[in-house]
Amino acid sequence: MAKRIYTKYKPQKPKPQKKSRGKWGLLLVLGAICGVSWWAAATGKIVLPGQLQKLIATNAGEKVEKANRGKDLPPIPKKPVGAADFGTQPGPPVPPPPPLKTIAPKHPKSGAATNPPVKIDVALPPPQAESEEFQPRSAWSMFEVQLALARNAISPGILDGLSGPQTLLAIQAFQRKIGLPPSGKPNLQTKSRLLLSLPPYTGYTVTEQDLASLQPTGKTWQAKAGQSAMAYESVLELVAEKSHSFHGFIEKLNPAVDWENVKAGTRLKVPSIQYPPPTSRAAFLRISLTNKVVQAFDAQTNLLAHFPCSIARKVEKRPLGELKIVNFAADPNYTFDPLNFPPESSARQIGTKLTIQPGPNNPVGTAWIGLDRPGYGIHGTPLPAKIGRTESLGCFRLANWDAYYLLKLISRETTVFVES
Repeated sequence: MAKRIYTKYKPQKPKPQKKSRGKWGLLLVLGAICGVSWWAAATGKIVLPGQLQKLIATNAGEKVEKANRGKDLPPIPKKPVGAADFGTQPGPPVPPPPPLKTIAPKHPKSGAATNPPVKIDVALPPPQAESEEFQPRSAWSMFEVQLALARNAISPGILDGLSGPQTLLAIQAFQRKIGLPPSGKPNLQTKSRLLLSLPPYTGYTVTEQDLASLQPTGKTWQAKAGQSAMAYESVLELVAEKSHSFHGFIEKLNPAVDWENVKAGTRLKVPSIQYPPPTSRAAFLRISLTNKVVQAFDAQTNLLAHFPCSIARKVEKRPLGELKIVNFAADPNYTFDPLNFPPESSARQIGTKLTIQPGPNNPVGTAWIGLDRPGYGIHGTPLPAKIGRTESLGCFRLANWDAYYLLKLISRETTVFVES
């Protein structure tokens, strides 16, 4: 009989099967390839097919346009201002101006809308001798950016080569005009559109007539009323205003000049600035009290000009709403009326009206645009460096060169909208 043998049997547990990671690894590799391809296309390392470029650019432009829609300027009040506010019978209601157009920039080759525009390299211009023929190029330094803006009638205020709030607002206005995002920064895309077709500097020769025209400005109202003209006080002031520049900037450009003893025939280096000839009349002006700017637009809402301005010191002296132009004049005289000054002012002690003769140092500068609110207007100033930095009794003050150019754009049909 066979003997049974007993053994301890311990069944083995089945080993768990390892999950396949192959498909996840493949997805990661594909994702990495897509990411690298997108980066290479965005930075210009590779060129995508034309149709795909057009599709991406169009979608991006539509998103930016929707995000920026309605953010440019506050809405215009629809209700016309009545006679009780201005002390005169109101005319027929003027409809609010249409919204500002957003111009989509174009791709230089395909013509498709693109936002932001294609990358453009703007190189630092090489040194150029004054005797060499100037080659048109894009603006580079902050001064050249200011100059190029001013040559487009978008005033950065006073030319000084320094970045400040007025220059930032001017850059934003230019960027809106050409369809770029209004960052206010002079980036490469903006500089590439700010073109200098003429040299940034020119020469100015002091004449005998310049020296003969100089006249010190009286310190009191009676002294000013006794002058034959409110002329420039010095050669430095004359040259700085003619070139829209800060006095210190002109001195920096001409370090060897003795400004206390400038002789006829002295040759000076100054910015070469001239506003473009007006192509159309302004349909309306927009004055922003917050930004302290005056902007002129045509009937199609194209920006014609942009100027910094000073506004009234007291809030209750700042008119809001719709105004009309009732008169305007170049090189006006100024009627001093002590009743227009605060009771605590020493001007109230004079007790009579005085007439101040025309000139750049006239209290209203070289241009006057009267509005249909008694005593209110848009005018120049003898102190252009203080525009936007100091406040007025109620009027809107511009630099003389800006106020004089604005005269060429307006008419009695031009409506003025004052916004908070």
